[in-house]
This record gives sequence, structure tokens and C-alpha cells, in this order.
Amino acid sequence: MEVIRTVKELKTRVAELKAQGQQVGLVPTMGALHSGHRSLIERSCRENGATVVSVFVNPTQFNNANDLATYPRTEEADCALLEDAGVTIAFIPSVEEIYPEPDTRQFDLGPVAEVMEGPMRPGHFNGVAQIVSKLFYIVEPNKAYFGEKDFQQIAVIRRMVDILGLDVEIVDCPIVREADGLALSSRNVRLTPEGRAIAPAIHRVLDESRGWKPGMSPAEVTDKVIALINSTPGLEVEYYQIVDSLTMQPVDRWPADGEPFAVGCVTVYCGDVRLIDNIKYC
Repeated sequence: MEVIRTVKELKTRVAELKAQGQQVGLVPTMGALHSGHRSLIERSCRENGATVVSVFVNPTQFNNANDLATYPRTEEADCALLEDAGVTIAFIPSVEEIYPEPDTRQFDLGPVAEVMEGPMRPGHFNGVAQIVSKLFYIVEPNKAYFGEKDFQQIAVIRRMVDILGLDVEIVDCPIVREADGLALSSRNVRLTPEGRAIAPAIHRVLDESRGWKPGMSPAEVTDKVIALINSTPGLEVEYYQIVDSLTMQPVDRWPADGEPFAVGCVTVYCGDVRLIDNIKYC
């Protein structure tokens, strides 16, 4: 595995790989890698001749300075995981390398970015579009891989790809969970032992809620999910919305056969750690 830290060197190396006939996969990450990331990386390695993984904590997508400051950074462990997974190139740039000048681009991301995380984290999705578009321009991957834990983010990235007319296939990959159901996240390392013990209740409630669909409306399921999660001391729901899986707009009825499925998206504070998860109502 090569570790590359400059845009110029990465462009040169990727061009060489493509000249050899290699298809290139890209897995954008912010580091603090875990088995969820590894599942994306291994899929890219299976489906492409070469895989580039970026490790970059992107400041423009944080609307909370403390969240940026406390985001875990584990470069040595990340590189060990990447090498073991068979990655071709680890791209680990500095902030100055990615943003030699401020990125002032504003993306018209439309309705998919105006719900849930949109109002809760102003500017977040614009920052995501900035960094992911930069990586797409640098690497020009054939495929790019994203985890479904960030379900709304995938919809935003697809919208950004459409806006810019980029020729890249967005591959969404299933959530990877701990044995007790907690969705893997780089933020999980910040959970206290008490928080780690109660956090799996989020997925337990979401999973249970799928069984309520035949007898309850989306609004009724929403109210019950929020009430049950909040009934666990130490957990506080920021939002739970059941939305169309393509448009991210709230649904007032369960989709009929042939229509896009509904997905329930939740954000929960476990102490001071903000956790996200989702469940498909297929």
C-alpha cells in the first residue's frame, strides 16, 4: 500500500493505474476506521482493480467546533487496517493540501438536504458536497462507496453528482452492526461504559418498529419510536422521521408495491455523543 499526502502525487499515481487498464474505486472516510469502513473497502477491492481510501477529517462539514476538535484521529491504526484490507493507495492529506484557499462553493442540493440533518446541522451537507466533489475531481473514480448508516448523505451525494454531471457510480453499502445491534460509528469510541450499554436500545426499538407497520400509520410509528427510545434513561431523540428513500421527504402513508420504500431515520443523543441510525420499512 502506498501512502500519498499530496493531490499532485495522487493524480499522477491514479493516472498510471488507469493507463494500466485498472478500474479505480474510491472510499472517502474521515478515519477512525472500523469494521463498517472495512466492509466498504473490501467491496471496493473486490469490484475494482485499484482502491483509493481517503482519510481526511473535513472541517467544512462540521457546524460544531467542539465536534471537530473531538473527532477521533487514529492514523497509525487506520493505515494498519487499510494495508491489511488490500488497499492500493491511502490518501492522507493535510487541511492545507485540500483547501489551499477557502472553498466558497454553494451547492443547490434541493429538498433532500432540507430535512432531518439539514436544519439540525446547517452547512453540513454543503461541506460534504465540497469535500466529496473535490475527491471525485482528484481521483475520477469509476465507483465510490458509502455506508447506509448515513442514509441521507448518500441521497445528497447523488444529487451533487447530478448537479455536476460527474461520471461516477455511487455504491451504497449495508450498515454494519455490533453483535448487540449498535451501528458501527467512529463516534462510538466516545461513549462512556454506561452509554455503550444503553446505546443498542436505539436499534432494538427501530427493529421492533418494523412489526408495527401493518396496524399503524407512519405518524403513529414515529410517535411510538420516539417515546420508547426516550424511555431509556440516558437517551434523548433529536429527531425521528419516516421518509421516502429517494426524496428524503416525510411520508404520510406506507408506500404501495412498486413505489420507493420508506426508511426511518433517527438521531439520538447518548450522553453528549450524537448517534445516527436508520431502518428500512420494506
